[in-house]
Amino acid sequence: MGSGVVVSPDGYVVTNHHVIDGANKVTVTLTDKREFDGTIVGSDPQTDLAVIKIKDKDLPYIPWGNSSKLEVGEYVLAIGNPFGLNSTVTQGIVSALGREGMGITKYEDFIQTDAAINPGNSGGPLVNLRGEIVGVNSAIFSRSGGYQGIGFAVPINMAQRIMDDLINKGTVSRGWLGVGIQDVTQDLAQAFNLENAKGSLITGVMRDTPADRGGLQRGDVVIELNGEEMLNSRQFRNEIANAGAGSDIELKVVRNSKIMYFKINLDERPKELGR
Repeated sequence: MGSGVVVSPDGYVVTNHHVIDGANKVTVTLTDKREFDGTIVGSDPQTDLAVIKIKDKDLPYIPWGNSSKLEVGEYVLAIGNPFGLNSTVTQGIVSALGREGMGITKYEDFIQTDAAINPGNSGGPLVNLRGEIVGVNSAIFSRSGGYQGIGFAVPINMAQRIMDDLINKGTVSRGWLGVGIQDVTQDLAQAFNLENAKGSLITGVMRDTPADRGGLQRGDVVIELNGEEMLNSRQFRNEIANAGAGSDIELKVVRNSKIMYFKINLDERPKELGR
């Protein structure tokens, strides 16, 4: 068993991919004990998100929050079904934002929280004190298998876009630039005469890709995307993916100590990329 959250009055439910992965039948039980047969609309293993549909109308649902406005130290509630204990609520704070490199999913931008999250909480909502969903609880860091003070949730802004794609297209559309990237270290910042160690260094450009056609080169350092400062490669990669195929983007790049601007139209990310 896992958890989920009703996000629309007509019965769309958001949960984790790993909760429904391999399931032949899905049963959704609400807090008023009503049970529904759930239909899997779609799932996305790369963000560990899935959407289920139940047939009803005028269901109680939770309003969308804005995870980009979350701040470290903000109080949050985790709601779920830990160890089969229905409708369990735990309280904590936002411990960190933008956690990556955990090896949990391909696209990681986790909200870290110390609200108690245990097996069975997966797919449940992380809620702010205004009663808005700001994340989908997905994983814990634990040596014992239980709560040890570190939990991770997918930001709801990412989850909402994934859900819309799964409902409207049946698959997730991700933008693709066609470059290799790495973070800018202090040593690289000095070598490239940068003001600081922010941005994303382009380590390679694939042939006949948006980056190639747009004029990007190896050694360019991307410092802004559509006017937003890029702090690291994780942020840059996620923003390109979130922009979606066919989107026009503007990059602010440092090349040979000079500022340059590029307008590029993104392609659809290939399903399988060779090395």
